[in-house]
Amino acid sequence: MEQQEKPSNPVYNRKDSGKVELPDAEWKKILSPEVYYIARQKGTERPWTSRFEHSKEVGTYYCAACGNALFRSDTKFDSGCGWPSFYEPISKGAIIYAPDHSHGMTRTEVMCGRCKAHLGHVFEDGPPPTGLRYCINGVILDFEKAKEAEKKAGYSPDKQ
Repeated sequence: MEQQEKPSNPVYNRKDSGKVELPDAEWKKILSPEVYYIARQKGTERPWTSRFEHSKEVGTYYCAACGNALFRSDTKFDSGCGWPSFYEPISKGAIIYAPDHSHGMTRTEVMCGRCKAHLGHVFEDGPPPTGLRYCINGVILDFEKAKEAEKKAGYSPDKQ
């Protein structure tokens, strides 16, 4: 998805950082069934099915529900867990955290800082410099390739 807005989703905007709060019925109308299941019902896609799991493209990952910037590709790494993994969000406010005690486990859920869409979980078994592994459902991610200027400013596929 390489666009700034989605015609079927009036809240999707990569430039707006304002919080998005909609009733569940509205989310169900504007999100695809797959995105709705992950974002609003805290679902999980099957492991090793994400188109982003092995992607080495340079750019930025966004929330598929609202367009909020979440991760830079140079923080993505191959964790072998079956989902796209990152060691650091793009900014402090990009992600919010909540305890998750579902399925008999104790984990930390990560959600979009703009719309509170469920993204996945964060674990403390990642690489330096953070030691964190943000294990993210690929369905909830949109991706935009870096522009030439961003590549010159320091994006490099070798950093992955």
